[in-house]
Amino acid sequence: MALRTMVDVTAFGADPSGTRDSAAAVAAALRAACAVQGPVTVRFAPGRYHLYPEQAERRDLHVSNTVGADRRYLTKTIALLVENARDLVVDGQGAALVLHGAQTAFAAIDSADIRFEGFSFDYVSPRVVDATVAAAGTDGGTAWRELTLPADTRFRIGGTSVTWLGEPSPVDGEPYWTGTDAMAYTQVHDPVARRTWRDRNPLFDDVAAVRELPGNRLRLEYRFAEAPRDTGLVYQMRTTVRDHPGAFVGGSERVEIRDVSAHYLHGFGVVGQLGRDLTVRDVRFRADPASGRTSAGFADFINLSSMAGHVQIADCVFDGPHDDPINIHGTYLVVSGRVTDDTVTLAYRHPETAGFAAFRPGDTIEFTARAALDTAAGFTARVTAVDGPHDRDDADDARTMTVTLDRPLSAAVTPELWAAENITATASVSIVGNRFVNVPTRGVLVTTRRPVVIEGNVFDGMTMASVYVSGDATEWYESGPVADLTIRDNTFLRPATPAILIAPTNTVLDPAHPVHRNVTISGNVFDGADAPVVRARAVDGLTVTGNRLTGTGADAFAEADLVSVEGCSDVLVAGTSGTLRP
Repeated sequence: MALRTMVDVTAFGADPSGTRDSAAAVAAALRAACAVQGPVTVRFAPGRYHLYPEQAERRDLHVSNTVGADRRYLTKTIALLVENARDLVVDGQGAALVLHGAQTAFAAIDSADIRFEGFSFDYVSPRVVDATVAAAGTDGGTAWRELTLPADTRFRIGGTSVTWLGEPSPVDGEPYWTGTDAMAYTQVHDPVARRTWRDRNPLFDDVAAVRELPGNRLRLEYRFAEAPRDTGLVYQMRTTVRDHPGAFVGGSERVEIRDVSAHYLHGFGVVGQLGRDLTVRDVRFRADPASGRTSAGFADFINLSSMAGHVQIADCVFDGPHDDPINIHGTYLVVSGRVTDDTVTLAYRHPETAGFAAFRPGDTIEFTARAALDTAAGFTARVTAVDGPHDRDDADDARTMTVTLDRPLSAAVTPELWAAENITATASVSIVGNRFVNVPTRGVLVTTRRPVVIEGNVFDGMTMASVYVSGDATEWYESGPVADLTIRDNTFLRPATPAILIAPTNTVLDPAHPVHRNVTISGNVFDGADAPVVRARAVDGLTVTGNRLTGTGADAFAEADLVSVEGCSDVLVAGTSGTLRP
């Protein structure tokens, strides 16, 4: 067995006292480690490391579900970059990484057998403002609110408007970002009820005056008299450009992220793209209470696009995202033209997704009619050649690619009416023992044809469906049917209605041509749920057995009310326990 080389970031000048910028030193240590032939560990001495973007690594990357083909954001800044490496461990030993500006916290690119472990990371003055309504009322016919802000939230008052200011760059003193008033997106968090939802922002409606108060507070006075009734709520405001992934696993195999505290993810979540075998275990996606923030992510926490092998997400906490905690999917490219009998052009159609190599020679491609999404009625072939974008550069048109097949294309495959998916880049999935709370959207989204197990999780107060299965060739173009999905032994607390939603976007609905197959929902507890608990569309083989209903209202409906189906076949609902109405 080869001896493991140890690389200490402090030997390259990294400062665990948190006094100096350690970005250049950490980048140098990682470059040296990636060049080692044999097992290697990059080790952080315990401490606090500041990482500014000016001396961090930079790479040109197209990343799924972020900014699509927008060249303004092609270059990504990466604080911890592992690239072209084998058998490498980044061991934080409890270190706290403090990131500044817009950066990807860590990335594994074109690597194998990589592990990130044992550290926390957070951002100074991230591109989100969590404003808590500390008090509200009316004085002399004038309504007002007092807002408390996190200590690192900077702002400038101009008349009746507030300009939010990111941290000033040490290079030129300019803020890393700016925003105005409510910015582009708001969600509302109720820390007492432990719920978060998307809503309009009333904080800056009809403002008459703005004053700064001691303790990083603002007083807003209005031109209306009715006292606001939102004391205690937190308005979580941000911009909407997903210019970076929060972390990135691209073209890499057997990557593990474990025992990490992710206090904030900038831009997007942990994005896995065109890789194989990813494990995320014991990661706490949750804001640091000492920061004064409740937002822990700019959008999703984990978004996996066209991953292969096996994905395991276990024993994690998902608390305070601005979008879905987990989303696992492929990408439908629309057939835009037939070049020859065996060659087609394909197009990325969603503006946030483009530029990566959705197909590679040797992959199996499956074509399906967009209206039906019935893969059994589709056409498959092997890819022999690809002419199109590569996610590491901007040399090609990022929105289209040309694919050559090993056999003539079926005459039924019609431009614009059919879409294509890479079924080689699909993973089996295990989502086990996680907790989801303070989520404004869904808990888990998954569309992959390989076996999926969602087991032993707690979904607490999801605003939308706790588990959502789509399959979509018209809006987000997030591909895939499920063919073997098991949802068992989970606890759904205060769920939305329905708690489990299976809703592909097919417009042709025929039980003889289902989209999804073989879905089993068993042994779950639904506490405080309303009927239907499960709503399913276009499924062949739906089994809902042995579940339990508890809490107020569980006696208000019969077992037959638990499941609502449309265009489904071979449906079994039985064995539900609890205080059901006969």
